Amino acid sequence: MDKRIEVLAHNLINYSTHLEANEKILIEVFDDGLELGKALVRETYKAGAIPFLTVKMQELQRELVLGAQKEQMQLIADYEAMRMREMDAYIAVRGSNNVSELSDVPQDRMKLYQMYWLKPVHGDIRVPCTKWCILRYPNSAMAQLANMSTEKFTDYFFAVCNLDYRKLNEAMTPLKTLMEKTDTVQIKGPGTDIKFSIKNMPAIKCSGECNIPDGELYTAPVKDSVNGTITYNTPAVYQGVTFTNISLIFKNGKIIKATAADKNVELNKILDTDAGARYIGEFSFGLNPYITFPMKDTLFDEKISGSLHFTPGCAYDDADNTNRSSVHWDLVLVQTEEHGGGEIYFDGKLIRKNGLFVPDELQCLNPENLK
Repeated sequence: MDKRIEVLAHNLINYSTHLEANEKILIEVFDDGLELGKALVRETYKAGAIPFLTVKMQELQRELVLGAQKEQMQLIADYEAMRMREMDAYIAVRGSNNVSELSDVPQDRMKLYQMYWLKPVHGDIRVPCTKWCILRYPNSAMAQLANMSTEKFTDYFFAVCNLDYRKLNEAMTPLKTLMEKTDTVQIKGPGTDIKFSIKNMPAIKCSGECNIPDGELYTAPVKDSVNGTITYNTPAVYQGVTFTNISLIFKNGKIIKATAADKNVELNKILDTDAGARYIGEFSFGLNPYITFPMKDTLFDEKISGSLHFTPGCAYDDADNTNRSSVHWDLVLVQTEEHGGGEIYFDGKLIRKNGLFVPDELQCLNPENLK
């Protein structure tokens, strides 16, 4: 076994989920990643904990969702929810063989899947009630998304995922403190000029505990405070469909106009899933110094150094602006110079320019200081 897999498994069990003796953990492997799955089971036993294991295939999930009715999805969710309630921790290894596997599933069917299967199990139980961590697994499909050879991408994956997250966690503290003192945020860039308030909202560090790769610091805007326009420059995949050049116009918190290259109808169907889908549930800085380019994979793209994401849909419980939705769609804007640049202001003071932090106390988060 690749030693880097063993290191990653050790970190996931002992740092990310900090598993303790006799705790129960559900390990789910999707499509690929059996070697990491084995390493996770071994590390769980070393920790004196109890592993549970599920292997799922997206091709089979597609067939199931295509024919399943609401009642069937509710029954499946009841079964999986019963198990999830018994877990202390959860790790998902998502080694997708085809990121577009669900792209031809009708949207009304995907909506049922999301509302009556995924949300009751993961949104209502796993996220708030377990120590959880989600990660990808390097394979040929992911290497294609990154336009790399499989060997080069695998090296890149382990550099990104085995970052010193304790060092990153410490470096995040000054930004967290500043965010929690801030009222007004303004973001400027090509096609973007947007203002909103984060007054009295907590800022949450993400430093290797809930996602691998990790490296973000998030909060939520005051729900009705968002005004202006944001244009995202990173491709976004939602339920297997790729969207580009998404632009959103806000008035008093609500998305009143949404466009995307060649997919306006599909975009607006997503935003009409429920009332909360047209409001923002998260604002976050991307901070991982090893992630520098988009590859149509949210777990990587939302961590791009010099990026931000501004997320239509549900807020997290620990940074709760009261917005509720079955949608939570992390849309990414990269503000590094090579991607068009941009600025972020806190209460009128320039905080980040072209992806680099400006104040002395925040420069510890710039890439050269985190590697």
